[in-house]
Amino acid sequence: MKTEQQYFHEGLPIKSYMDQMKVHKDESFNVYQNFKLPYDENFISLLSERRPHILVITEDWCGDAMMNNAVLRQIAERANIEVRAVLRDQNIELIDRYLTNGGRSIPIYILLDHQGNVIGKWGPRAPRLQEYVVKRMSELPNKDDPAFAEKQQALFSSITRENATNEQFWGWVYEDISRALILALS
Repeated sequence: MKTEQQYFHEGLPIKSYMDQMKVHKDESFNVYQNFKLPYDENFISLLSERRPHILVITEDWCGDAMMNNAVLRQIAERANIEVRAVLRDQNIELIDRYLTNGGRSIPIYILLDHQGNVIGKWGPRAPRLQEYVVKRMSELPNKDDPAFAEKQQALFSSITRENATNEQFWGWVYEDISRALILALS
């Protein structure tokens, strides 16, 4: 069984991953280019000094990953830390170590120290964004309703568009990722 550190070393740097995306690439780059990283020198200094590695479990079809990975990339570039990505669907054994409510939700960020020890985890969604998504999903008809699948798909498309354009969402993601990193490094 491979360790998280082995997956990290086999992963693509986050920039290379984003460059090769096929689905949601434009939306992800919109977030990356337009998100204004908050000025927080204490946080950036902590990352720069401790230099954690971050292993991202992702897929380019995922609307949450599209947004979250772009925010994480900005943090990583500012602090000069390494982030590498592996694909969930090609690494089932890994994602199955990090299930969310029994599901293979992504993205999952595994925070590693320099010895490869897991020191924290983040994902798949910032709590405030999760509340928003749960509220929106509560508006769907029952699953046995003939219109459920169509309405669910329309909702997912709508949320993905919002993820690509809603700066408040980006801020929620940044706040929660930074909180998780600070806790892991403390």
